[in-house]
Parts: sequence; structure tokens; C-alpha cells
Amino acid sequence: MSIFTEYKNKLPRKILNEVKEYTKGMSEAKIKKVLAATMEEYENTKVEPGECVGVVSAESIGEPGTQMTLNTFHFAGVAEMNVTMGLPRIIEILDGRSNLKTPMMEIYLKAPYSQGKDIRKIALSIKETLLNEVVSEFMINIAENSIELRMNNEKMKELGLTENNIISSIKSGIKGYNIRSSKEAIVLKSKTKEETINKVYIDKEKIKKIHLSGVKGISQVLPVRRGEEYIIITSGTNLKAILELDYVDSTRTTTNDIFEIQKILGVEAARQSIINEVFKVIESQGLDVDIRHIMLVADTMCNSGEVKGITRYGVVSQKSSVLARASFETPIRHIIGAALIGEEDKLTSVVENVMLNQPVPVGTGLPDLVTQVKK
Repeated sequence: MSIFTEYKNKLPRKILNEVKEYTKGMSEAKIKKVLAATMEEYENTKVEPGECVGVVSAESIGEPGTQMTLNTFHFAGVAEMNVTMGLPRIIEILDGRSNLKTPMMEIYLKAPYSQGKDIRKIALSIKETLLNEVVSEFMINIAENSIELRMNNEKMKELGLTENNIISSIKSGIKGYNIRSSKEAIVLKSKTKEETINKVYIDKEKIKKIHLSGVKGISQVLPVRRGEEYIIITSGTNLKAILELDYVDSTRTTTNDIFEIQKILGVEAARQSIINEVFKVIESQGLDVDIRHIMLVADTMCNSGEVKGITRYGVVSQKSSVLARASFETPIRHIIGAALIGEEDKLTSVVENVMLNQPVPVGTGLPDLVTQVKK
């Protein structure tokens, strides 16, 4: 293994481990040859000083991106579970949109639950249950200004809910009603005599949404087998509450809501999430984009310490150059705003120099010579 220690600081650990796997059982001379060839290949793939990494990344993502057509992906047998895929999803990520079309989570479980133990029970306990799911009929008694709820006993039994659970949830969910239980129904009678029928009707609609059990925000659950283990895919997301559950593997559980990840796990995790999500879409479309291009985009979105979309309100608004901001959208607003405060443009990046027909300062890692001229 001494051959590998020689390359320890020259090659990335991941590449070294792959070479180790690949050369098992080979002679030392052969391993040396393989390592030398790997080293040469690695040096050749490094970015040259002066290479336009931004332009290359933009082309590498944009060109295959225009060929994406698929919009959504439906989970068979589950009505509300469809996933935004393809170009709409990439736009959603790169624009930094906080309201997702289809928020979802992948919940990994600890053993023995990951092997399928009580998987259905766990999935049901995560799914948010609202009052209207366990009530078979809502009735308004006009004479007494009361609301009657006829319960679905089978559904209650399946979800492990008792009448007392439901009554205490209703009490905390709505005020101004006396609640009593009769043999056939739970009755909510208004405390005030003057309560209008309109108000009772509004309250009836309100109590349908009272949360009874499960994790808030998780509207659908689907246990699926992935490789050797079972995971739970959800429609809706609530990362903080899910990570607090003791049977959840918090190191791998994730959500497709990048802003939620930023809020709970920080900007580095959000950056990694942008890379994973974009890469997942590109891979699912059968396209091949080098991950380093995506990493550059993720870095651009997160370099201010929080996730900002590549839009006029996000990354573009941070540019120090007036002309660069004006070139994107709403030019007159930017130019007037800059004129009012006497802003100066140092012409340090690409766009403004293109506009003024000057050579562009493009390229990564190029040194500038600074000389002191004798007066």
C-alpha cells in the first residue's frame, strides 16, 4: 500500500479508492503504471488558467436543457402524487422558488423498520390526518345553532384515534362552542344565542381542517422498496418534524425544498441539495452533464451566505455593475436609480464590456501585472 501513500496528497481520495478497488490482485509494477496514467489524466482535466468556466458551464447545462420535454412523473395508484420533472423542475431550482409545485420528501428509516417492519403503520403515523378524514357526515342544526359530526369508526380504528382524542383536538382548534358526545355523534353547540347561521357554516368549514394526528404538511405517503431497504416517499414536506422522529435515519432523509434545507441545516447543505436536485433531473432525462458545471451554478447561488435564484431579484441584483444589472431586465429602472445616487461602474466583468465594445476580462485565475510607473 506504500505506492498509494506516495499519491495521497496528489490525487483526490475518491479517485485513489477507485484505483485501489480496480487494481486488487495486480502486480506492483502494473499498479505504478495505472497510478501514473491516472495522475496524468487528472492533471489534464484540471481547469487551465484563463479558461472561461462560466461560459462553458452555461453552454453545458443550457444545450441539453433545451431538449427536456417531460413535465411530470406520476406514481401509479396514488392520485395526488405526481412529481415536477424535466425543465420545469430545473427552472424551479435555479430561479430559487420557495413555493414548489410538488414538495416531497424521501424518508429513510433505521433498522429494523428499513427492512419492512411495521412499514405501513409508520407511513400512516407520518401522514397528516385532518378531521374531515374521520367524519362521515357534517350536519348543521339550524334550530339549535349546532354542528353535528357523525364519525367513521372504521377509519378511526385504522388510525388509532379515540373519541376523546378528537374532542380535545376540536377544543384546541376552535373556540366559542360547547362540545358534547352523544351515542351517534359529536355535537358542537354555540355558546352565544345570537350566532348567525352564516357564522356556524363558516365554522363548519373551518373545523374540517383541524389537525388530529401525523406530521403537519405531509398529505400523502408511499412506502417503496429501493434496493435492499424500504423508504417512505411523501407528498408535502416538513423536514424539522420528520428529523425529530426516533425511527428516522436523519443522516439520509431529505426534502426537495432547498429553502427548508437552508433554514434547518444551513447554506452548505442547501448548496449540496441544489447540486443533487439538478443532477437528479438531468440524470433522469438520460442526459450527461459534468457535475462541476452544476457545482459552479450552485456556488453562484449560495456565495452570499443564503440561496438566491438566478433572477433579477436574486443573483443579478447583487452585481456591483449598473450596466450588468440593466442588461438583464428592467434597464431603465436600474439606470435611473444609479443616476440618482451617482453610482460608478468599474467595468470589471463581462456584460458591461460587451455593451461598450471593449475586450472582456474573461477567464479563471489569470494574474494581472501591477507596475509602479516612475513619475
